[in-house]
Amino acid sequence: MPPEPRILTLSWVLLLLVGLGILGFGVAVAVYPPIAGPAANGVWRTVGVATAGMGLFGVAITVWGYRQGARWAWAVLWYYPVFWTVHLVTGLPPGTDHLHQLAFIVLSLVGLLLPVRAFFPRRPTDAGRR
Repeated sequence: MPPEPRILTLSWVLLLLVGLGILGFGVAVAVYPPIAGPAANGVWRTVGVATAGMGLFGVAITVWGYRQGARWAWAVLWYYPVFWTVHLVTGLPPGTDHLHQLAFIVLSLVGLLLPVRAFFPRRPTDAGRR
């Protein structure tokens, strides 16, 4: 049975939103570092560029792998909820509200778990043969 197109569409859109959010945050930090001073600016710009790269890779994996139903893309995108959970549990910055971390965790988990049957369809059982 073919996968439910709406479920797959919703799931990759949710993961795309996570990737775009990370990409946007990275670009913002690279362009407008949150702490003044030449040394701090260099560190924050580096963090911003690395974060933008993470978001860009996530967007690419979502659009060109996950959207086509590639299992490798489904497995690789588990990086999102793991990364954001570690980020939340260890209290990493930015900010103190951590709302963005919770949002990214929920969006990525829903995006990955909703279409599990599309990526791993059930095999016919031998129950009828017994």
